[in-house]
Amino acid sequence: MSAAPKRGQSLRPFSRPRLYEQLVERLLDHISAEGLQPGDRLPPERELAAQLAVSRASVSQALIALEVQGVIDVRHGDGAVILDVPPRQQVLAALDARRNQLREVIEAREALEVQLAALAAQRRTEHDLAAIDAALDDMAREVARGGRGVSGDERFHAAVTAAAHSGLLADLMVKISELVRESRIESLSQPGRPEQSLAGHRKVADAIRSGDAAAAAAAMGAHIAAVSDVALLRKS
Repeated sequence: MSAAPKRGQSLRPFSRPRLYEQLVERLLDHISAEGLQPGDRLPPERELAAQLAVSRASVSQALIALEVQGVIDVRHGDGAVILDVPPRQQVLAALDARRNQLREVIEAREALEVQLAALAAQRRTEHDLAAIDAALDDMAREVARGGRGVSGDERFHAAVTAAAHSGLLADLMVKISELVRESRIESLSQPGRPEQSLAGHRKVADAIRSGDAAAAAAAMGAHIAAVSDVALLRKS
């Protein structure tokens, strides 16, 4: 059984290749060694990157992984606040489980949302189009303020689902909604991804508005493929 890290030693630099799992492990060591509790804050990203001798982007990916698991809350312009301090091994085991689960979530989204977009193009009403436009505006405002656009993204996909007018497909989306939300946070935290996602949404919306089912399906498929490139599924 390995000894717990001592104060001041938990953020030592790495001496081997920096996988984001190693960063997560080191941050958990830091929380334990410093005796941090819910409500406490982690050091700023810049400070963490300097102490760990890694890029801020690498630190950001580790923080995202902890945020998705409910360990911290990353607030725009306000740093990372600790929400929970679960056992270290529980968090690391959950990372492995999420990697496999995330692949399945992406497969489910491809199967369901591509069809939903096609149906939305065929069945949408003026009310549905207004809801889609409102979601796009919502996300655009979030992104313009420097946010990730999570709520606007969620609202857009819900509006497309509603526009398809398929009760069974909508029910299936509800069943995986929490898993999709986790993948959404993971994806929209990638550098440049909020803007890319918003652009993809606009293409889907344009195809739905024009009533082109094939174009809507293709646009949604391309969008999901683009936003599915996340650190959790990369080898390093």
